[in-house]
Amino acid sequence: MFKKWTIYTAAIALVVLGGCSSAGSSTELGGDDEITQWKMTHISDSSHLWHRTAVEFANLVDEKTEGKVQIEIYPNSQLGSEVDNINSIRYGATDITITGETLEVWTPNAVMLAVPYAFEDEAHMRRVIEGELGQIIENDIERDIGLTPLFYMERAPRNLTSNYPISSPEDLRGFGMRVPNVPLFLDAWSEAGAQPQVISLNEVFTGLQQGVIDGQENPNDLIESNGFYEVQQYLNTTEHVRSWIYVVVGTEQMEALPEDQQEMVREAAAEAEAYAQDLLEAETEAVLERLVERGMEVNEDVDHDAFRDAMMPALEDYFEEEQYQLYLDILAEGEGGQEDAE
Repeated sequence: MFKKWTIYTAAIALVVLGGCSSAGSSTELGGDDEITQWKMTHISDSSHLWHRTAVEFANLVDEKTEGKVQIEIYPNSQLGSEVDNINSIRYGATDITITGETLEVWTPNAVMLAVPYAFEDEAHMRRVIEGELGQIIENDIERDIGLTPLFYMERAPRNLTSNYPISSPEDLRGFGMRVPNVPLFLDAWSEAGAQPQVISLNEVFTGLQQGVIDGQENPNDLIESNGFYEVQQYLNTTEHVRSWIYVVVGTEQMEALPEDQQEMVREAAAEAEAYAQDLLEAETEAVLERLVERGMEVNEDVDHDAFRDAMMPALEDYFEEEQYQLYLDILAEGEGGQEDAE
């Protein structure tokens, strides 16, 4: 059923997005005056830090290339879901998107972008992303999907929202919840006792409002930007996933640029990455304060060890040998970092 759903989604992406343009990138004039225009899509609204970073990146690219590479941004799922956005790049309708663990649909090791309880803290996660293990994941993305990661953005830990406090796996009985299109999330939450289902992010608010689902899990910034505080009372600090996402461009689109423009795009990407990190650090505390001001109650009485133990069998069953070894290497990177620090 999962494979059929993916094929169906790809078909929809071809029909809907393919009709928008025969190619995402376009050119004007010729020779040295040639201008490349890229379309960038993502699922966040215009207030979210992902969109603000996208705007900063587009401005940097425009500045560094002296207007020869221009990026037009379509936020808030205007051109479809995250899966649609990825497919639209692969089939030539758009050029850039923001994506994370959903990449596992095409390349298995991308699941490491969001494995429950894989990282001890932010420092551990950064060592992995910027080191050899992160490079393995990026190489897989380019090889298997035809997308080139330009830069990464850290995400605040994922938390569970609900209309009654959830402190342990026992509280999940009969609890219907939304998860993104990540099979591991489905397995982990099912193993912990919940009833998860895949729903597009732009449909979650209505699902919560109408009682189709009882809760959802996301970083606090997406909980705020999607208005879930209007239909959810509790923010349960499960912090079950520390993760990151990539800004990716179609490899063909990137390689179509002259080499000097490719280098300028990469320079802009490095600066945008630093910009995103500064934004996240500044907003993490402010977002939580705003959620409380808007009526959410923070449940800090969460048994993280119990959730970790409840989900672990799903992780062990889910991984193939290669993914399980990569997972063990990530855990070891955390332990090694701690030893070096001591």
